[in-house]
Amino acid sequence: MHDYALCVNRIPVGILGASGYAGRELCMLLADHPSFAVAFATANEQRGQTVRVGRHTMTFIATDDAPLHQAQVVFSALPHGTSLPWVTRAREAGARVVDLSNDLRPGNGNSNGHETTNAPYGMPELGARTRAAIAAAGIVANPGCYPTSILLALTPLANAGLIAPGATIVANSASGVSGAGNAPKRELLFAEVAEDFRAYGVANTHRHLKEMSATLKTLHVDADLVFTPHLLPVVRGILSTITVPLTSALSDALAPYRNAYADEPFIEVTSDEPRLVDVQRRNVVRMTATMIGGTRTPTLLVRSAIDNLTKGAAGQAIQNANIMFGLAETAGLPR
Repeated sequence: MHDYALCVNRIPVGILGASGYAGRELCMLLADHPSFAVAFATANEQRGQTVRVGRHTMTFIATDDAPLHQAQVVFSALPHGTSLPWVTRAREAGARVVDLSNDLRPGNGNSNGHETTNAPYGMPELGARTRAAIAAAGIVANPGCYPTSILLALTPLANAGLIAPGATIVANSASGVSGAGNAPKRELLFAEVAEDFRAYGVANTHRHLKEMSATLKTLHVDADLVFTPHLLPVVRGILSTITVPLTSALSDALAPYRNAYADEPFIEVTSDEPRLVDVQRRNVVRMTATMIGGTRTPTLLVRSAIDNLTKGAAGQAIQNANIMFGLAETAGLPR
């Protein structure tokens, strides 16, 4: 193996599905992690190929050849619907697992009675109980990118009982094209995306809606969520704009966020408008909020920005693994 795999005094990790955008982001971040060392990385279509990852190189192997027993933690960045069997195999081989697919997320989990049924949702900023569950878990379900940008914008309001009962929350999110993966698709060609902006997954048909709705229920939110994703002609980043009917108007729209996230290293509450350039290649959520004028119901407008490949995928997965192994939560992550 190459220098990236030297595991002396470091925790050996494996990456399944390393050639996808999230997988390559994992490779980049883990290559320089102070406590983790990549023992293997799989990519079926690119097996046998050696690629440069920052200052390091790594050679991809076939997923079927993955020495799962050599890893203490396995990150599965395999496609939705195919990840779960490998999560199970990795766990049976003795590794702890962070699954980046939607197979085990709230609203999507299986019911086979296996440990996977109770895999905690890996969004640490939901609170101390969530962090404790992640720390003790053998398997963690890593959140989706859109849910990260939306749920963390709603959680302080939910916990403070500020969301009006029976309300309709409207979330419009715009994402860079890397969120669609790297499988060749005509509609994602440069000539199709450049100088354009369009909605997709309309009328509440996007797969992430189940995950968000199920999580809002655990937060005791009695509200509907209307979610419309949009495709931006950029590579990475998500900007979400969310309207939230409230029980009463807020004199300080940012107060719930400052109170909830004062000690969170990866959340930035700001009076400025969050921009994609503020968060790209950083494991942060940057957000702001403003009361909307001219509405009969007190309504808050929340805006949040994340990098869909970092905080929305690979960075959050490493954040979860840091917690699972008792490391500093910020270890190896760009802020």
